[in-house]
Amino acid sequence: MNTETLTPTACDKIVTERRALDRLLAQLDQLAENSEHLFRKPCGCFQSDGRSYNLPRYVFLGPKGGGDIIRIGIFATIHGDEPEGALALTRLAAALEANPEIARGYCLFLYPVCNPTGFEDGTRHSRSGKDLNREFWRNSTEPEVKLLETEIWTHAFDGIITLHSDDTSHGLYGYVAGAILSENLLDPALREAEQFLPRNGGGEIDGFAAQNGIITQSYDGVLRAPPAMQRPPFEITLETPQKAPLHRQVEAFSTALQTIFAEYRYLMAVAQNI
Repeated sequence: MNTETLTPTACDKIVTERRALDRLLAQLDQLAENSEHLFRKPCGCFQSDGRSYNLPRYVFLGPKGGGDIIRIGIFATIHGDEPEGALALTRLAAALEANPEIARGYCLFLYPVCNPTGFEDGTRHSRSGKDLNREFWRNSTEPEVKLLETEIWTHAFDGIITLHSDDTSHGLYGYVAGAILSENLLDPALREAEQFLPRNGGGEIDGFAAQNGIITQSYDGVLRAPPAMQRPPFEITLETPQKAPLHRQVEAFSTALQTIFAEYRYLMAVAQNI
């Protein structure tokens, strides 16, 4: 497969027909067009099989808080056959637009489709045949991975959240890594999301030991911060059961994310007062 990174100028010159990807992002684009808080800012462009692809990115800037701006990166559809996370980010953006106070003090970077070719093809892997969620920080030549690694380096996120849907799980669960407080954010997020879906309470999930729906190990090469960062972000992966009704997955994701924002803002405020 011919897959290469393009400069923005080169990308602008390639005209492509409207695709399923455009339809998936149409509501986000409409929200951004009429918003004072949400902005559409594609972060890079690459070519696959003679067609150009932008890596979609939207930035939601909440009302100013009392301290430094908190930067959170939220990544979805790194597996192309898991569009539930992209739809959840649309639902989240609509909720934030209706009540920007939810994001007070935050700058949220939303990446709804991290694997555009896989989404178009309806496959877990990208069109090159790679599972992109095993490629991070391993000198990958995959253009999507290189673009996302640059984003993670450039913005030095305070938190990284990835959204997945698991067709083998009967309930919600999540992975935690990075900052120590990650688990203190995930548990309340799962608890609130249980309004819509049950939690997976198994002792083993996805091949890893689990407790109350929380896993502290993950596969090598997953989307996360680079190793040995001086100030590691909190890192959370949220997983919904893919066979559950779509609207329940979307609401569970959106509710869990809003809970993480509230809990992290509270924990930071407490830390500043210690």
